[in-house]
Amino acid sequence: MRPAQFIALFLFAATMSLASCARPARLSHRAASPTGAGAVACAEAAATDAGLEILRSGGSAADAAVAVALALAVVHPQAGNLGGGGFAVVKNGGAVTTLDFRETAPRAATHDMFLDPDGKVIPEASLVGGLAAGVPGSPAGLFELHHRHGFLPWRAIVQPAIRLARDGFTVSQRLHDAVEWETDLLTRFPETAAVWLPEGKPPEPGTVMRLPELAATLAAYAERGPEAIMSGSAVASASRDHGGVLTTADLSDYRPVWREPLRFRAFGWEVASMRLPSSGGFILAQSLGMLEHLGWDRLPREGVDRLHLLAEVWRRAYSDRFLLGDPARMPTDVSRLLGLEWIAARAAGIDRARATPSAQVHPWSGSEAGEAAATVHLSVADGAGEMVALTSTLNGWFGCGVYVKGAGFLLNNEMDDFVVSPGRPNLFGLVQGEANSVAPEARMLSSMSPTIAWRGSESIALGSRGGSRIPTSTMQVLLDLIVDGDSLRAAVDRPRIHHQWLPDQITAERGALDDTTRAALEMRGHTIREDEEIGEVNVVRRLSGGELEAAADARGPGAAGLTNQ
Repeated sequence: MRPAQFIALFLFAATMSLASCARPARLSHRAASPTGAGAVACAEAAATDAGLEILRSGGSAADAAVAVALALAVVHPQAGNLGGGGFAVVKNGGAVTTLDFRETAPRAATHDMFLDPDGKVIPEASLVGGLAAGVPGSPAGLFELHHRHGFLPWRAIVQPAIRLARDGFTVSQRLHDAVEWETDLLTRFPETAAVWLPEGKPPEPGTVMRLPELAATLAAYAERGPEAIMSGSAVASASRDHGGVLTTADLSDYRPVWREPLRFRAFGWEVASMRLPSSGGFILAQSLGMLEHLGWDRLPREGVDRLHLLAEVWRRAYSDRFLLGDPARMPTDVSRLLGLEWIAARAAGIDRARATPSAQVHPWSGSEAGEAAATVHLSVADGAGEMVALTSTLNGWFGCGVYVKGAGFLLNNEMDDFVVSPGRPNLFGLVQGEANSVAPEARMLSSMSPTIAWRGSESIALGSRGGSRIPTSTMQVLLDLIVDGDSLRAAVDRPRIHHQWLPDQITAERGALDDTTRAALEMRGHTIREDEEIGEVNVVRRLSGGELEAAADARGPGAAGLTNQ
């Protein structure tokens, strides 16, 4: 059997959802009760500590993941959130589940809502202010993840975040820099500036910051669940006051969706990632399928050949991404796009000696047809076998800039992840198709790629932040681990590159390419642009003997920790 056939064999048919409205009962397939052992990797030390606290108290990996996500909503407000959404992949024993708590468009959203009467894009309308905000999914999604996979009482899971907001946390250099970078955005909204620009400037690193409104919201959330946030008028009022169309009905009717994972095999490992509306799993599956078909693992690790093929498979996968969108609204036959025939055809079109201009690479024509740090990924493992990979986002740093007065959190600007105008790149430079156009209650396409891979008793949970660069960052670390056998630290630290079809260029971290390799890539026709960093991957691994490891990306810098094992 040819390697790429594994994609077709292990791909679940079509995009199917499990119980999107009725809440399923807690799962009973846990191999064992939590033991107190565990590993956490995420963007901030205080959030890592929150997860380790829950694990030591006998919580499951899902318990800890939710606690980390809520703590990030306090200490990492440029991306951690109650006003955004995300995805989670959970593995326990042989069972793998995925949760879609992506934001949705308000019911009042329309196809051309970001265009003026002449059909021209209204500047910043999809990025700044209330109209840019989708219906938040995090409050319902995190609660649902705990309900189905949690072990400890809900109130206990929220307590670490409440303490951080109420008693205060130390402002990091990273938070200070983020506020300083987005000062122009935050000053447009007096309520936002009052919190995040006290005395007209960012909070200084090392100072203690308290968020009493957010603490009160979290306390109500601990008592009443998502109803405490989604049934009130605060979010709708904040949207309306700044030109938005969110309503209380949009909020109260929001539901997360349990979906079948996108499962495939790559280089002898089984992999589970997200289905649509995340494009991340699709890009991973198609790209890895092409690489395996091309014998990528047999090429020398250093030098130009592997890098050239990475750019070429990504060029083609991101081209096919053009066809993707909300599966409930414009279904695409993803199984065909990930099947042996199309992967082989895509691979056959790659010239090993020459870059294919992106203008010559077109999406599948079958009948079924800039980076910001405003996404955050966390990976968690417990001592009983459960693993969670969870990615959530506001889209841009601090979302649309609108602060929900009285509730203490910021709203997302995820409406820019739709196609605002055909052929116009979004915030991350992605050119997308009509399948991802704005429509009432639609879920916008995402690049988030929470992923779990396993072989025998060894397993890895990982993901990244970074907009369109999320799939490529995640994939490079995964390849370093499952093909080249790197340690977690080495895999996370290794320099990265990126290609996304359009613009037609390789983006490379400074120092990723030596002069000889760069010249060789340029001789093959590649255009290269340097950037400071690509992605921020946080990963945990369970070794075959049961030992746990964790590594957080120093690009963040993130924080990783283990409980006593």
